[in-house]
Formats: sequence, C-alpha cells, structure tokens
Amino acid sequence: MAQLLRSGCSGRVLASGAVGAARSMSTAWWRHVEPAPKDPILGVTEAFLADPSPDKVNVGVGAYRDDNGKPVVLECVREAERRIAGNLNMEYLPMGGSVNMVEETLKLAYGENSDLLKDKRVAAVQALSGTGACRLFADFQKRFSPDSQIYIPVPTWAKVALKSSLCNLSMVYCLIFTVIITSGEMLMFLRGPSITIIQSRGLDFASMMDDIKKNSGGRSHNNSRRDAKSIRIFLEDGHLIGCAQSYAKNMGLYGQRVGCLSVVCEDEKQAVAVKSQLQQLARPMYSNPPVHGALIVCTILGDPDLKKLWLKEVKGMADRIIGMRTALRETLEKLGSPLPWEHVTKQIGMFCYSGMTPEQVDRLTKEYHIYMTRNGRISMAGVTTGNVGYLANAIHEVTKSG
Repeated sequence: MAQLLRSGCSGRVLASGAVGAARSMSTAWWRHVEPAPKDPILGVTEAFLADPSPDKVNVGVGAYRDDNGKPVVLECVREAERRIAGNLNMEYLPMGGSVNMVEETLKLAYGENSDLLKDKRVAAVQALSGTGACRLFADFQKRFSPDSQIYIPVPTWAKVALKSSLCNLSMVYCLIFTVIITSGEMLMFLRGPSITIIQSRGLDFASMMDDIKKNSGGRSHNNSRRDAKSIRIFLEDGHLIGCAQSYAKNMGLYGQRVGCLSVVCEDEKQAVAVKSQLQQLARPMYSNPPVHGALIVCTILGDPDLKKLWLKEVKGMADRIIGMRTALRETLEKLGSPLPWEHVTKQIGMFCYSGMTPEQVDRLTKEYHIYMTRNGRISMAGVTTGNVGYLANAIHEVTKSG
C-alpha cells in the first residue's frame, strides 16, 4: 500500500509538473503579438473623444448627424420598432436571412417589375451590412474565381479594402465618387473593365473611360436611388453584376448591421447554385444574420405609408447635407481663399473629398482640434450651422499658402 501511495504521489507530482510546463508554454503563445494599427476612420473618433478642447469638431464620423451634431433615429424606424415589439419570437433566421427583407431589397436595386426577379435569376442572401456583403462576395470570388481581381476606389472606404485583402485577392485601385444613398449602399463587382486614376478633386471621367478600354476586372460604386439607373445600364450591356446593399446610412440602422448581397446569374438553376454556395460561406463566418434590423426593414418597405415617410426623411437628410456643402463653400470663398472650392458643391453624398493634404489635415487637428481622416475626406454630416464658420476658417488658414 505504501508503495502504491508513493507511486501515486509521484504520479501526481509529475502531472503537476506537466501542467506547469504546459502553462509556461501557453503563456508564451501571444508574446509575439504586436498592437494593431489604429483604424483610419474609427481611430479619428477615438482621438476626438479623448480631446478635452471645447472647440473640437468631428468631421470624420461616417454616420448621419442632425444640425446639433446628434445621432438621428428616423420616425419610420421608431414606428416599425413599435409595430414589431413583442409580436415575433427570437428564433434564428435561415442562413440566407429574412426572405421578405431580401425580396424588398432586390426590388430597390433591380426595380419592382424587374424581369431578372421574375425569372429568379438573382441569387441573394441577407448580409451583415455592406461590409459583410463585400467580404462574403470576396470569399465567393476567391473560391470560384481565384485569379480574378477586385477594383476599388482610391481614395476608398477603408473597410472595403480590408475585407477584400483578407481574402488574398489581387487588388487594383481606382477612383470613384460617393453619392447620397436613398436606395441602398451598393458595391458592384462587374465582369467588365474599370480602373480609374485619381487626378483631380472629382471623378476623372476621361481617365476612367480610358482605363475601361484597357483593363478588365471589377468596379465599385455607391448608388443613390437616382443612380441606381447605372445598374440597369450595366445589365442591359450584358454584365452579370454582384451588388452589396446596406441599410446603415439610408435608414440609420448602423448598429443593426442589415444588408444584402445579390449576384445576377444566367438562369434560375445557376442562381440556386450560387445562393447555396453563399450560404455555405456564411455558415462558418456567422451562421446566420441578426433578425431585429431585418424586421425593421421589412416593416418599412412593406407598408406604403411607412415607405413614403422613409423616402421623405431620407430627402430631409440629403437636403441638410446639400445645405452644409453650400454653406462651407460660400464661407471659404468669403474668407478670400485663393483655392477653388467648386468641388464641395459639385460632389454629392455624405462625404466630401476636400483635396487637402495629410499634412494640412494634421494641422487642422493639432491647431484647431478638427478631426477627419488624413486623406482629406470630410463627413458633411458632421458639419452644422454652429461649426461651419469655425471649420471654414480653419481650412482657409491651413490651405491659404497653396
């Protein structure tokens, strides 16, 4: 018995030593991990929040704000939330998401009476907003067309490039412009050419057309309801497009992560196959998308009165941003700026590419506590009647030397 006890004790000591060694090894697993660089957009907000200055201004945020600089929840969204509260369970959605939400979203992109939808030629799944849709399509392209390239803008939305590069896809950059969104934030990947080189503060159309003639690949573009006409044109020209839509900006559902990825196919059989593969790709990523935001979208788009209210509210947001563009330009011109600022009002959408250099942006932050991304992109939603004068004066001071 004593021998057994001694052996048992020895065994326990050895086991304890083995555990200790394992623990020692495990503590070394993450010693090589270095801090990641700050996100070029989210890092701006972090720095803004840490700044104690009472004069600070954040024009880097990519979310709509009212004229008091406060976040906005649309009336149509509040009404939709009231209607769905307590009426449905919290069960999982299918991997492809809400069928009703996807159907309504496709109508926005392709038209209420689209032959593509009637012929069931569009494979579509609910995605985690525009970011998730882009990533899902990039993974799909990597699996079934690994030698293909994705062409994106320069400058561009940082997350688009990130999600694509994570999939090890070859990247070629192009310029594109951002416009106010009323029918979804759409990223289109075309089976056709399009590289554009940045040469001005606006869309270099001549260079874009020249590159279209020389190259093949994809194209990225944000569309408004008016600009959704471009989708029809591409389809009429025979392109099979992929379209990523988001309800972040156009419904203010930023935190709900509601979006859709659709892929136009040659026939219904192909669409069924493509959708099955998209769902399979989504399964290990996030299994299935969240339900609450999808219910809000369905409720708004499925009710004529709520949809009408939504379109009215979106127009109100667009009109405020247009007004701020006009005010910023006019104030800069009244200050006697030697630079042209027509591009401020010619560009459309939530963002304005100002043409300022990274060094000028650094001065804005250091000297005036104004925060934006270093590529000079201004979020016009952060511009208000209360700060537009201060912002314009600061821009004038850092740019007046040319």
